[in-house]
Amino acid sequence: MAESLPLLVPPRTALPAAVRALQTTRRGGVSPAPWDTLNLALHTGDDHERVGMNRERLQRHLGLAQVVAWPRQVHGTQVVRAEDLQAAQARGVTLEADAVVTARPGVVCAVQTADCLPVVFAAVDGRAVGVAHAGWRGLVDGVLEATVEALRAEYPDTSIQAWMGASIGPEAFEVGPEVRAAFLAQDPGAGAAFVPTGAGRLLADLYHLARRRLERAGVSRVAGGGRCTFREAEHFFSYRREGETGRMGTLVWIEPL
Repeated sequence: MAESLPLLVPPRTALPAAVRALQTTRRGGVSPAPWDTLNLALHTGDDHERVGMNRERLQRHLGLAQVVAWPRQVHGTQVVRAEDLQAAQARGVTLEADAVVTARPGVVCAVQTADCLPVVFAAVDGRAVGVAHAGWRGLVDGVLEATVEALRAEYPDTSIQAWMGASIGPEAFEVGPEVRAAFLAQDPGAGAAFVPTGAGRLLADLYHLARRRLERAGVSRVAGGGRCTFREAEHFFSYRREGETGRMGTLVWIEPL
């Protein structure tokens, strides 16, 4: 590995041995404030040349043979294949999606976040992987379930496990009552994920909500969670904290044999 970058990685027991996954932090890049320093997103106002340097630095550090293709995220539920993203990017096109899957070794699935929850998926035998970008809108609309369905469409008989990267934590994510109502309309038990603040607002626990959605989708082996992008300013970008800021990347791939 040519570069030294601080990364958030799952414990080895969280995913199959053949699967590699990580979430970048805000450190190790070349972007100035307010995108300091490892901003991987082109849509934040940062200079595109610097973003390109950050992406190249990450790729060198990970020793990836193929360029990472990033989707255009819209807080939706669309799932695309990583190889289709790559093919579109080669034509100068960025596909719209909030989840990426693949069964091809060496092909990287990636999303970007700065408070929303990234969730990595893997078949327990390591033959397919995916990653989803889940803010509250994506969660309530079913982006996690859509990703699970896309993986099971390829391998109906496989079990799936998941790892959650860093998102805004339950002590910092303030929402309105309409968010709670949207979740309760689908799952009355989701009320435990919301704590009133006393000012007509609530604190929401994205990790708890995601775990409930995953369990209902048949994904019982879920690791990760517990970090807070809003409170851990030294390590993570946070859109709620800073407004104009960078984006971390969450990547997953199957190691080639």
